[in-house]
Amino acid sequence: MFKTKLSESPASGEFYTLKLMYRHIGAIAALILISLLSSLNGTPVDHVISNPWEGFLWGLADPVIGLDCLAGIVAIGLLSSVFVHGAVIAGCFVLAAVLGIVIHLFQLNLPGTEIAIAISTIVFGTMLMMPNQPNFMVLALVGVSAGLFQGYADAEPLIGTGIMPLVAYILGITLTLFAVAMSAREIGGAMGMGEINRILPWKISIAGFAFCAIGIVFLSNSII
Repeated sequence: MFKTKLSESPASGEFYTLKLMYRHIGAIAALILISLLSSLNGTPVDHVISNPWEGFLWGLADPVIGLDCLAGIVAIGLLSSVFVHGAVIAGCFVLAAVLGIVIHLFQLNLPGTEIAIAISTIVFGTMLMMPNQPNFMVLALVGVSAGLFQGYADAEPLIGTGIMPLVAYILGITLTLFAVAMSAREIGGAMGMGEINRILPWKISIAGFAFCAIGIVFLSNSII
């Protein structure tokens, strides 16, 4: 008696893809919820870090409290899913954010931080709406610039902080940035952004429009 190999049906494969996508969306939502709960003792604008535990909690919270910053992280994760080695782009973004923290700690001036973050969010949203895939180097450079300014902005409460709270903060912010960016990358892959035809699904285009709108709002608030 011959045994035939059962092939996976398209319906089951699509179900698994949707399940994987929703799992990553849930992970991002859970991280945002944890970050918001961890920041109940302070505000995003004015909070003091006095010990390693507070440093770690605020490191988790700071990148996702600001809507413009969160939009930028998710957008770069989605865009990186187009490329096979797109994880390098997300990694460069995270490293640039840590570098931005170091620049702020050395009290080097990086002007126009909020404006730069808003503009990078608009650029990411525009890339998501474009019918063709973005250029790898352009996306990497914009990602590094966005990470640099975001890390610089997040480092405001670290001035005068001890070494251990500082290390804990950097650990927390690295975990959050990497987790959100890579989860968004997996979501983009599940939605077909990495397919050979490189045609972005309409849902991605809507997300890009939303990110542009968020960036424009924050840019106008920064300029006024």
